[in-house]
Amino acid sequence: MLERLQKILSQAGVASRRESEGIIAAGRVAVNGTVVTELGTKADPDTDTITLDGKPITIEEKRVYILLYKPVGYMTTMKDPEGRPIVSDLLNGVKERVYPIGRLDYNTEGLLLLTNDGALANSLMHPSHEVDKGYLVRVSGQVSPLQIKKLSEGVKLEDGMTAPAKVLPVSESENNSWISITIHEGRYRQVRRMCEAVGLNVVRLKRARYDFLEIGDMKPGEYRHLAPEEVTRLNRKMAPVGTGRGPRKTGVVARRGSTGTGRRTR
Repeated sequence: MLERLQKILSQAGVASRRESEGIIAAGRVAVNGTVVTELGTKADPDTDTITLDGKPITIEEKRVYILLYKPVGYMTTMKDPEGRPIVSDLLNGVKERVYPIGRLDYNTEGLLLLTNDGALANSLMHPSHEVDKGYLVRVSGQVSPLQIKKLSEGVKLEDGMTAPAKVLPVSESENNSWISITIHEGRYRQVRRMCEAVGLNVVRLKRARYDFLEIGDMKPGEYRHLAPEEVTRLNRKMAPVGTGRGPRKTGVVARRGSTGTGRRTR
């Protein structure tokens, strides 16, 4: 993205914008090897090489943490060879390049975390941390106590036994039932395959909770930035046991209540 050079220098911590104008006018700044002295000149810090006194400058990217309500019909990838919609299409107003933590399949809706903090993303996805993920599942017909028991104890899939899960009935009607399933594994289409393994046909699947983060009254397609205290809490939970390490400084961009639709969420 093209920005004025004085803004780029300011973002890199070189000097204030006004002071940066004097630095540019003095011929100390070059873009792709060419000295620039004209104020108002623009460059792209992502693609252009910008130097000050012959030394490249770098902009430390602000860490961003986003909670998105992924709708059905979106891919949890950064691009799709088949041209289907991707989750980043929903992040209007987010300038930073963020990546999903884990995945929700095309026909699954619900909470999805996205960030550019690679260290935290890797920690959250590491099996040793056993991050709980809570799903609401609507299935055809009624669910028997035996099926609940089997799901709770773990079921055998083609890639091995699943870990025990927390499974509770939510509501029931003549045609379908809702159950909640909480797992900490992250296998491909795991909840759907678990239900199929005990004879349940999944009609709708929604992830309503990720660790302590809940979907609340968010609507499909909406997103919000995590509050600083939420980021701190995640980092504290992911710190290695016995290190005594406090939460990392994140430089978090957190705008409480902002959404991708211009609406406010609680």
